[in-house]
Amino acid sequence: MEHFSQFQPRRMLGRTGFCASGLGIGDLADRNLPLTTCVATLRRALDAGLNLVDTAPGYEDGYSEQIVGEAIKGRRDQLFIIDKIDELDAPVGAQIDASLQRLQLDYTDAFVFHGLSSMALFQQLAQPGGGFDQLAAAIKAGKTRFGGISSHNPDVLHAAITAGLCDIVLFPVGPFVDDRYITEILPLAKAQGVGTVCFKTFGAGKLLGDTVGYNQPLQLRPRGKLSSGGTDDTQAVLPRLSVSECLHYTLTLDPDVALLGLSYPNEQDLAFAAANTFRPLSHEQMADIRRRAVAARQDKGPCWWNPDPTA
Repeated sequence: MEHFSQFQPRRMLGRTGFCASGLGIGDLADRNLPLTTCVATLRRALDAGLNLVDTAPGYEDGYSEQIVGEAIKGRRDQLFIIDKIDELDAPVGAQIDASLQRLQLDYTDAFVFHGLSSMALFQQLAQPGGGFDQLAAAIKAGKTRFGGISSHNPDVLHAAITAGLCDIVLFPVGPFVDDRYITEILPLAKAQGVGTVCFKTFGAGKLLGDTVGYNQPLQLRPRGKLSSGGTDDTQAVLPRLSVSECLHYTLTLDPDVALLGLSYPNEQDLAFAAANTFRPLSHEQMADIRRRAVAARQDKGPCWWNPDPTA
């Protein structure tokens, strides 16, 4: 595998001063796999030159943080580590301390409020003494360097960015997301110097195959016919896009980082190959992918990352 050069040049992650790779490493925890296997998979992506890692305590009940902590030993200073505050209505400090213990780290590069998609809850956290103030205290104490949110609500993202409460934001960008993420939130964040780390490039897998999301099978689905006359429940028979089409779409929109799962070596290789062949798409190509993405997500369950999940 070619190391590092395939993900150059890097770019500034908002105002953080960190030069990030265009692809980031999302959650790859799987308790069905040994720790050593998961650690090796993460290190494989790091060896390829990716330098931003995202985790959360809720990913396999702390297993993701444990994997990250082991995988980054000996190279921590080269990386940008994002962790999350999962319990939005609970004190922040104790959650950060517990995450740092699982990570075996003294600090992360960022902690963000995880899935902060309720405006009422955002307003509660933004009150004096609330969660954002508690996160600021953790930054002052050196337990993390930056703060922000991940969100599935453009209104919350807009409010948090304009209030100056975020150094980075995590939100959906891809061929099938609510248009406001792309037309409103992405340019707003860039104008405010807020780093953009964007997920849902593959629509939780819906755009690539027959799944309700993250490799979960459809409850009811057509079955592909085999030449032997039987059926194949694993064959994708509904409309779908390719890895390259989805990733090139997201990269054309130009977020700071496209955050991908990369849970297995074959997934990594497909993503790396697509990144290596990237050239910005034309308006006509983007429109064609959006049109086919509508067909590719039909009959595959709601898209929970959009304000109207059934649209």
